[in-house]
Amino acid sequence: MKPPLHPIAGLDRRHVWHPFTQMGDWSRTEPVILVRGRGAVLEDIRGRSYLDANSSIWTNLHGHAHPALNRAIRAQLDRVAHTSLLGFANEPASRLAAELVKVAKPAKGPAELQRVFFSDDGSTAMEVALKLAHGHARRARGLKTARFLSLEGAYHGDTVGAVSLGHVDLFHKAYSGLLFHTEKVMAPYCYRCPYNRALPERADARTYRKCGWECVSKVEQQFEKAAKSKRPITAFVVEPLIQGAAGMIPQPPGWLGKTAEIARHHGALLIADEVMTGFGRAGAGPARRGVRKMPLLACHQESVQPDLVTLAKGLTGGYLPMAATLVTDAIYSLFLGRYDEFKTFFHGHSYTGNALGAAAGLASLRLLHSKESQHRRLGLEAEFDALLRELWDLPAVGDIRRVGLMAGIELVRNWRTREAFPLARQAGIRVCEAMKRRGVLTRPIGNVIVLMPPYCTTRRQMEKMVGALRDSIDEVLPDF
Repeated sequence: MKPPLHPIAGLDRRHVWHPFTQMGDWSRTEPVILVRGRGAVLEDIRGRSYLDANSSIWTNLHGHAHPALNRAIRAQLDRVAHTSLLGFANEPASRLAAELVKVAKPAKGPAELQRVFFSDDGSTAMEVALKLAHGHARRARGLKTARFLSLEGAYHGDTVGAVSLGHVDLFHKAYSGLLFHTEKVMAPYCYRCPYNRALPERADARTYRKCGWECVSKVEQQFEKAAKSKRPITAFVVEPLIQGAAGMIPQPPGWLGKTAEIARHHGALLIADEVMTGFGRAGAGPARRGVRKMPLLACHQESVQPDLVTLAKGLTGGYLPMAATLVTDAIYSLFLGRYDEFKTFFHGHSYTGNALGAAAGLASLRLLHSKESQHRRLGLEAEFDALLRELWDLPAVGDIRRVGLMAGIELVRNWRTREAFPLARQAGIRVCEAMKRRGVLTRPIGNVIVLMPPYCTTRRQMEKMVGALRDSIDEVLPDF
């Protein structure tokens, strides 16, 4: 017999509207009510334990209740929790801005990103970037408006400007009347690329693709077409190395560098959306043992230095909502002038530069830079790769895509033809529900199961995450 509905679940049903959730389905069962966590483990109000296999929607870096982060927040709380950044400054935000500039410095050359504008989340960080790029188009290039280019399947947030950049009809079509037009170009989705002539293999499609870099040519054609129309592309927006909400779609090595060069050739700004990929999520890249520091930005793995970078999610280690938009001095200087010139950047948020969030961010960066953390991440990445390879013998697994400590496992009806499950069948949702019953929490993107473990995850915990996925696929999709 099922226990009666928990009182907190009753309150949730009556009053809470959950994001990206069909509430009609939600109200049919009692939700998992999470009440505490430590490391990679979460516990619900019924006393059941789960592994956090998606880092609390891609935000948590070091695990829950990390002592260093807890200490930093408590220490700042004894001073002041929040003060306005509109006309005032605070010590943690100032120190964090200086540290983020160091993070954004390329391995070679000067630190080009020198200014940091704080906001609240990935969407607001992108709104800031869009407005700054628009100002740059008008003030530096004499254009009446900015024209943005992003990838098919792009997702850059849920505010109106960020949604305008997105090209996920399932999410964005309902708001079409609110949005401004942006250009799109094909994403380098090797597994389902119409130009990939290779037959499916039991390996990441990027490794056996047969193509002529048509995905790069399409970007170049888009820029050339815009230039001929006298309405040039003013900014190219991309998630470096891997698109998240598009379905964990990784870019083949070299794609980012090639397309960044095209954007530069045409005088466009490059906006790197590192909301998901930043702070080491994209892994070591070319870095290996003995390398002094691993890159914390994904774009640096291909020696690409953007004009603007947006950061959020892991910025505070997953503790508090905080975001940042990093820009060059060249862009910053366009907004300087006398008061009566009204060149001010008229944009802001009440909690901009929140002291508690900044204190957590500083503590998180200290952990990320430590030799212990870098060594652990390198080891975890190798273990992750080895365990994921064991899933290739499952017929329902079509593609396994891993970049660093992010992975997407695409489920298909037939791996030999890449035939997809209809979304109405909820293959991904049902597999994640089966994983939950096995004590592992994650969330699918359509037919793609996402695994994104915290950096504190042990090998045994990683084995349980991947093992729960295997067993759940066997349970839910036994005939495929």
